[in-house]
Amino acid sequence: MTATVSPDAAGRRLDVEVEPAMPPEATLAMPTQSLTRFGREEIRARARPQRKPWLARFLVFGGGLALTAYGSWEMYRVVEVGGVTALEWALLILFVVNFSWIALAFSSGVVGFFALMFRRRRQKPLPATLAARTAVVMPIYNEAPSRVFAAVEAIRADVEATGVGGSFDFFLLSDTTNPDIWIAEERAFFRMRERLGPNHRVYYRHRPKNTSRKAGNIADFVTRWGGAYDHMVVLDADSLMTGHAIVTLAATMESDPDAGVIQTLPLIINRNTLFARVQQFAARLYGPVIAAGLSAWMGRDGNYWGHNAIIRTKAFADHCGLPDLKGRPPFGGHILSHDFVEAALILRAGWDVYMLPTLGGSYEESPPSLIDLAARDRRWCQGNLQHLRVLPTKRMRWASRQHFATGIFSYLASPLWMTQLIVGIVIVLQSRYIRPEYFSDEFSLYPAWPRFDAERSLKLFAFTMAILLAPKLLGLLLGLIEERTRRRSGGALLLIASSLFEIVMSALLAPIMMLIQSGSVMEILFGRDTGWNPQRRDDGSVPFRYIVKRHRSHVLLGLVTLFAGLLIAPSLVAWMSPTIAGLILAIVLSWGTAQLGVGLALKRIGLLRTPEEVAPPPIAVAANRLTAELAALNEDEIDGLAAIHGDPQFRRAHEAILPAAAHRHRGDITVERAMAEAKLADARSVEEAARWLQPKERMVVLHDRALIDVLTRLEHRPPA
Repeated sequence: MTATVSPDAAGRRLDVEVEPAMPPEATLAMPTQSLTRFGREEIRARARPQRKPWLARFLVFGGGLALTAYGSWEMYRVVEVGGVTALEWALLILFVVNFSWIALAFSSGVVGFFALMFRRRRQKPLPATLAARTAVVMPIYNEAPSRVFAAVEAIRADVEATGVGGSFDFFLLSDTTNPDIWIAEERAFFRMRERLGPNHRVYYRHRPKNTSRKAGNIADFVTRWGGAYDHMVVLDADSLMTGHAIVTLAATMESDPDAGVIQTLPLIINRNTLFARVQQFAARLYGPVIAAGLSAWMGRDGNYWGHNAIIRTKAFADHCGLPDLKGRPPFGGHILSHDFVEAALILRAGWDVYMLPTLGGSYEESPPSLIDLAARDRRWCQGNLQHLRVLPTKRMRWASRQHFATGIFSYLASPLWMTQLIVGIVIVLQSRYIRPEYFSDEFSLYPAWPRFDAERSLKLFAFTMAILLAPKLLGLLLGLIEERTRRRSGGALLLIASSLFEIVMSALLAPIMMLIQSGSVMEILFGRDTGWNPQRRDDGSVPFRYIVKRHRSHVLLGLVTLFAGLLIAPSLVAWMSPTIAGLILAIVLSWGTAQLGVGLALKRIGLLRTPEEVAPPPIAVAANRLTAELAALNEDEIDGLAAIHGDPQFRRAHEAILPAAAHRHRGDITVERAMAEAKLADARSVEEAARWLQPKERMVVLHDRALIDVLTRLEHRPPA
């Protein structure tokens, strides 16, 4: 049977086969895993012996421990003058905890730098054939259809160009809850199939309810269709991967019988606001150093970041069925940051998880503003703190526990740094204005006055800053050494200037993020759950009034800190100047960095330039061109009810790919369906029904063939 989709902007009518939107089901069992029970007999026998990267682990963790010990001793020498008070002990403990974090990052960065310096630069040729079948899956949730369908079409074309495209099928797995976007997705899907012809190998599935969110979306695909595929490449809605990268992943997985997950390092591209370009530059210059360090010490006990990776489907089904945590959110319920847990469970079962940090052709995008990053970060914060419940998992590898601990501390670090800052200010205030009423642990007839070794404290501050900035300096050094990076970043001088600018911007934005993350941690600890709103992908400014509302408390705190610091000691203000400046300028920074014009102006003069900006990857060029073409049709958020009502051919195509209606027991009537049916019965025109129906009721109508039939019988009365 054929159906005709209504004309596009050019007046064309597109004939499409109303064939099944998905291939025949090939089910896989995906049992829910226990976090408290797992026997040794459940661990699979390895096909090859595993070599642990003990030297890299010794250098990373031993080096981090040695630096922490040295920094802790120096801090003790700073505060021991005249005896150590209780507040000084608190300051010392907080310093040790916080310094250990940056010391570990430093030692990992050093290992990553040398790993990249001595890496082999030869690129393996692609195989002529592949024996295994691979599904390339992109979960989507209320995204602009023009963007995601253009990305999948560009990826598919690039895979086809490798000559082994027949081994790959492509799936768009929609969890969209906006009824108009859902209908726009279907229209984009039909158009894509029409463009690609009968050998499209592109499929689309929409879930009526987004149970367990992204993890549930992937699990639904695995349990229903995963049996037909040996591997699956999981993408995000903002992902791009070249055919070379995808085929390399498939060939590597095919040749490695112990591999369960192979992760790539996605580079950020296509960013234009100042905030996003700062992130893009930092990820391009420093990201490879950090990733290479992680890969070196993790070895085959690696982590999974949820996208731009290939997964062995059967192993994933057997061992990655996620349990719901007991209790209510934010610490109970379904697991938000599912990717870390999936990596830990598949490792526990005897499979390997590792990264290919130097494999090119893997890309993603980033939030366009500080406000957007904070919204995404709030969800990540809850997901990582939720991992406190997962840490005791039975027989989990210690490397996985380290991954969880790292993720947890990445958010606890902000309130700990803030607490250290507050304790330091209180000590300075106390030493200047308040007579102490407490004594040290040693017997003395006189109170212990808080005093510091000023010269040693300055040296320790300089040492701490050097440790903190070293990974960035190593990334810059590597960029200066690599001719392609140096030349395409504008030359040595411009690359150095861009690095300095990024460091200054990061220093100003850091205190704002510290307060935002500290607030997120406190909200979660007090039991506030987060939502799962769709991410903004496009460049664009945030309304200024919202920025003022979001950051006014940060500005107020900065002004209070400045005033109090001037009263206490001008030297304290100088020491805290980056923090104070960042907070006072929070509104200006958040607004200015979100402006498209500011980012483009710096782009024109070459600041924060990356090689991918100068010579965009061909797949990005193709995806952007297709996005523009699809966006020109103005169908990203069409009125779904009007589209169904006004186009009988599209309505038949829509109904043809709807899942079979579930059996309804007598009396089992949801509020949304009852309201939708009543409003349709009362409406005299489709325009009237469209005004009355709420989004959830629209979804009910568009999923129900009987209600669609009622809708189509309504008159069309265009407004006068």
